[in-house]
Amino acid sequence: MLEIILFLVAVALAAFAVLAWRQPDTFSVSRSLAMAAPASAVFAQVNDLRKWEAWSPWAKLDPKAQNSFEGPDAGVGAVMRWSGNNQVGQGSMAIVDSRPDSFIRFNLEFVKPFKASNVAEFSFAEAGSETVVTWTMSGRNNVVGKAMSVLMNCDKMVGGQFEQGLAAIKRIVEAGA
Repeated sequence: MLEIILFLVAVALAAFAVLAWRQPDTFSVSRSLAMAAPASAVFAQVNDLRKWEAWSPWAKLDPKAQNSFEGPDAGVGAVMRWSGNNQVGQGSMAIVDSRPDSFIRFNLEFVKPFKASNVAEFSFAEAGSETVVTWTMSGRNNVVGKAMSVLMNCDKMVGGQFEQGLAAIKRIVEAGA
């Protein structure tokens, strides 16, 4: 009986390894939301890292997380480092491209709970009296990322957090409009 159990465990592990190996080498998660505010108002919420606490879904997961800032308050060179509970982890983000009222790119470095380097981008497109904001994160799937993709839908999980963040930005900018 033990031999059968060990055989089944080995088959299950092999199947999991094959499924993980077949996952894509890269990933991209993207969400968009239209906001009744000018692009300049929305851009200001994202380009100034000190304003993120008001709308970031991760700030709500750990209100006691420690944040520190380096460089300018906003734009290229602005850096935020965070350290929080196991839901927030530890890492940093730095603005590496900032085009007023149209585009912002961040380099993201995650340290805990796992190491990863990703890119996040926000684009702002005016459409009449609204601004369509698109939040995208992309990166490479290492072995851990591929294994996680087998166990959970990362697009749904991270995408849901993006949706919460965009909705919070919308509430802020529309209240100020």
